[in-house]
Amino acid sequence: MTTVTVLDTTEAPAGGALPSVSYRDVLRVPYVLRLQVGTLTGRLPNGMAPLGILLSGAPTFGYAAASGLASLYLVASAIGGPLLGRFVDRHGQTLPFTLGAAASSAALIAIVAGPQQQACVAVAVLVAGATKPPLEAGTRSLIGTGQIMPTRGHVRVALALDAALQELIYIAGPLLVAAIAWMTSAVPAMWTTAALGAAGTFLVVTTPPSRAWRPSTVHAADWLGPVKSRRLQALYLSMVCYGIPIGALTPLALAAATEHHVPALSGALPAALSVGAVLGGLLYGARTWPGTTADHLLVLAVASTAGWSAYAFAASPAALLAITLLPGLVMAPLLAAAFVTTSALAPRALITEAHALLIAALDIGCALGTAGAAVLHEVLLPAAAAAAALTLAVARRHLTVSNSPAELSAPSKETRS
Repeated sequence: MTTVTVLDTTEAPAGGALPSVSYRDVLRVPYVLRLQVGTLTGRLPNGMAPLGILLSGAPTFGYAAASGLASLYLVASAIGGPLLGRFVDRHGQTLPFTLGAAASSAALIAIVAGPQQQACVAVAVLVAGATKPPLEAGTRSLIGTGQIMPTRGHVRVALALDAALQELIYIAGPLLVAAIAWMTSAVPAMWTTAALGAAGTFLVVTTPPSRAWRPSTVHAADWLGPVKSRRLQALYLSMVCYGIPIGALTPLALAAATEHHVPALSGALPAALSVGAVLGGLLYGARTWPGTTADHLLVLAVASTAGWSAYAFAASPAALLAITLLPGLVMAPLLAAAFVTTSALAPRALITEAHALLIAALDIGCALGTAGAAVLHEVLLPAAAAAAALTLAVARRHLTVSNSPAELSAPSKETRS
């Protein structure tokens, strides 16, 4: 029989600070390390598949068409993630994750092993993205509801650790695909992508807390699900705005590489953002911070705005790298605070879908940023970040949650304004 840990109901100190919890404390909680390893492995296709699709499709269809196929994978993932998240909230994690991983991995293989006709490849890409299991949302649901964590302090540190480690996907994933493609070809790279996605999902679904996950006995009938919540609407809107400068960075890095005649900048700038996020996320989770999570969201969003504003004044490759680290340092902490807020505000019956929608909102923002990067990026980057900060400032009172651990397992009560 699986023993499920419940949150300690001890109240936080009067000052609002949570008891100090270390990364070691979190990783010593049963099954947490296995869940993290499985989730990170299963999510490697997020960082591998777009480049693999681009490398495998470019020789046959051309660079422009292959880029469109890579974008289709990301869009399909943003749409399919919340839908699969709702399925998880209705039927548990095992079946949706297993079927999704099988379908997504088979479709990734079909991209390179099936008929090399653009329509056929597009269908395979669409299936691969839409059926990719939302492992990140599932793991954050297990953590955020207190199913495996003993205190709210453990929840905060675990989500900060998860937000920091996820950046490794976007550093290691493309490097792994590029290395395999360079040594062999893009075909083995896609097979490896499919295998890692399936292996990571298998590791997660065979973990006792994942198998023990049961849907709530109360389900929301409204098809809008978490989007119906005004508080979550504000959080999702802020994530769309916040994702715009992140998505704009990749095409801007290509332009900077051309302008400064330094080809390495095309990969170095996104890597600098990710490195900053890893460092910032680990620092955020390593200690307790004053104020509520809503305060953290607002302060971090303002700091991000300042970082992206400085980007327009960088006149050299070294300055670009240094300045890109600044918004990176607050990226993972901001996302961790958003995950904590989502866990606290979303009803238990909709928790996985709520986290998947948060990720989808960020992806939509990234797509908008990629599309609009060529238009006044000196204004676009700080303006989008400022819009995220303004949204959080307006909604701050409604996003403020108690430090009482009991709130993590209770359905949210809407605040109507």
